[in-house]
Amino acid sequence: MATRRPTRRTLATVLAATTASLLLSACGDQTAAGQGIDGSGAGAGSGAAKSDAPLFAKLPADIRAAGVIKVGTDATYAPMEFVENGKIVGVDPDVAAALGKHLGVRFEFTSGTFDSLITSLNSGRQDIVMSSMNDTLARQQGLDDKGQKTGNGVDFVDYFVAGTVVYVQKGNPQQIRSIADLCGKKTAVQRGTIFEEAAKNRSKECEASGKPAIAIESFPTDAEAQTRVKAGGAVAGVNDYPVAAYLALKADGGNAFEVVGNQIEAGPFGIAVAKDNPELRDALKAALAACIADGSYQKALDKWGAGTGAVASANVNTGS
Repeated sequence: MATRRPTRRTLATVLAATTASLLLSACGDQTAAGQGIDGSGAGAGSGAAKSDAPLFAKLPADIRAAGVIKVGTDATYAPMEFVENGKIVGVDPDVAAALGKHLGVRFEFTSGTFDSLITSLNSGRQDIVMSSMNDTLARQQGLDDKGQKTGNGVDFVDYFVAGTVVYVQKGNPQQIRSIADLCGKKTAVQRGTIFEEAAKNRSKECEASGKPAIAIESFPTDAEAQTRVKAGGAVAGVNDYPVAAYLALKADGGNAFEVVGNQIEAGPFGIAVAKDNPELRDALKAALAACIADGSYQKALDKWGAGTGAVASANVNTGS
């Protein structure tokens, strides 16, 4: 994973102005479709074969005909993507809305468990995955955590940068200072994520130095991991920095969690696209570049206090 880390400023000022509530209960194995989002914020009709949008012609013919890009996500991950008033909202849907203005189609989000998202993409059920997914070489090549080939892999259009961080109960009763203090301690993570890998890697370091391994508890959803930490069943959780910071600010009015230590292993989030769909990949890359240029991309991030994770340019497969 790339080691570059974004320059950070506090999220509190911007996040305090948001009205989104944090969901600490899991949405389960969601299969119901979320809302479609177009550039105007309203659902555009499907079946559109024509559009005046500047990048419409770059899209594959089937998507131009449908007028929709189907998006797989795990909507339990505020502020990146979560459910509020029955709709999927957050950073990713707002970035998608900005992309939709330039592409002339709407993005229709459907929520499911994180570790099933690439499967849904490769099966053709979804056109893309947009779910705070780290762009890694293993995912690009279709490798599992043991390095075994499990699929064709995916391409990523990289649109955000974030690192991994530790969060604990408010007051930090176990005096955890960083991920280095988790040896021998119960730690909650979401299954199939890059921060699960970070916890596993640190656990190996614990054992190599003669300390007990981290007792990693992996859950299907991030909300379940959060609940485990909140209840005291786990000493700490490991998460992406913007999500952990949002938790610390919003959960129980800021009284449930706090973030400890610094970000580690910062790297890119990417929009995942099937390897056999380079036309869609390149259209998304062009749309992201246009959104960066017109300021709508930065505006979407700043709305949720995530502006420090902005990328300066649109790129493909920059993860390692």
